[in-house]
Amino acid sequence: MTSYLCAIGTATPPHRIPQPQIATFMAEGLQLDAADTRKLRALYRVTGIAQRHSVLADYGRANGDFDFFPNTPDLEPFPTVGQRMAAYRQYALPLSVEAVHNCLKQQPDVTPADITHLITVSCTGMYAPGLDIELVEKLGLRSNVRRTCVNFMGCYAAFNALKLAQAFCLADPNAKVLLVCTELCTIHFQKNKEEDHLVSNALFGDGSAAALVQAQPARHGYSLSLEAFHCELEPDGRADMAWHINDFGFEMTLSSYVPKMIQKGIRQLTEGLLRKLPVKLRDIHAFAIHPGGRKILETIEQELGLSAHDNRFAYQVLRDYGNMSSATVLFVLHELLQSLTPTEAGAPVLSFAFGPGLTLEAMLLQVHLA
Repeated sequence: MTSYLCAIGTATPPHRIPQPQIATFMAEGLQLDAADTRKLRALYRVTGIAQRHSVLADYGRANGDFDFFPNTPDLEPFPTVGQRMAAYRQYALPLSVEAVHNCLKQQPDVTPADITHLITVSCTGMYAPGLDIELVEKLGLRSNVRRTCVNFMGCYAAFNALKLAQAFCLADPNAKVLLVCTELCTIHFQKNKEEDHLVSNALFGDGSAAALVQAQPARHGYSLSLEAFHCELEPDGRADMAWHINDFGFEMTLSSYVPKMIQKGIRQLTEGLLRKLPVKLRDIHAFAIHPGGRKILETIEQELGLSAHDNRFAYQVLRDYGNMSSATVLFVLHELLQSLTPTEAGAPVLSFAFGPGLTLEAMLLQVHLA
């Protein structure tokens, strides 16, 4: 038995801000001198990101017109955790609802009342009663829907949510699992000139992705069967990617050594996934890789012998949205699903995501045509 990823819907906030404009905000907020401003702009240019979305309009405004950050030269008093969580509560629900609507409209035979399980995923905000309960009420889900929250696992969390969804479907062939990943990364901007913070401020954006998983293939269009999962840990990278709650928001550690850690473990991860399957790496021509950053994508290409074309969906999402933590790999899978043709029925799809730990996740899927 297996389960099927039958639809993916995505949503982004209305504030779409070009990368150079965000660089200007950051340089002014950090009060950089001319030399450091040039270095920061160079960093933003090489990210491969053209634009990002934010629930905060401030990143596209000049100081004096801010709504969230103080209109002072040094942005003091800097927003507290409480203020950031208030923003999360304000914006997470409507963005999530939009993603769910975009998901379910792809499968008109499935209504909110049919959903048996709800999995919410986020590492950028928490409260209780939380987003899961608000989604039940706003979407009109059944009051006895089975709810699970996957919190604070970072960029690979969608994989754990998909594993849970698969387990629910294997236990109950009538299960219809709604998975919602919502990340508001930009509410956690840190006013810090250390390299880790400069890099993370240059990469992350806001977005939500919703997915429908069930025990049967979709009745309309394409679906992806969840064939296998595999996870590895690289403890040497424990300090290179981390996520901590501090007084002024959630602080990301993202060192320049992360691509080297992924380079060290990506082949072992791939071999561990495929070892017991009748699929070889050479048989796979469709990929959905979490774009943690341009250098990470290039490192994987070098290690596994992939081309930039093989990685095109990841580059497209990186360019248009940046890294949206857990939602990002679902955005990549959404782009892949939209591109499929009948000739690709039965084709294997290899997907990766990475996060704190250093955790490396792999998943093999297969294309099905209704």
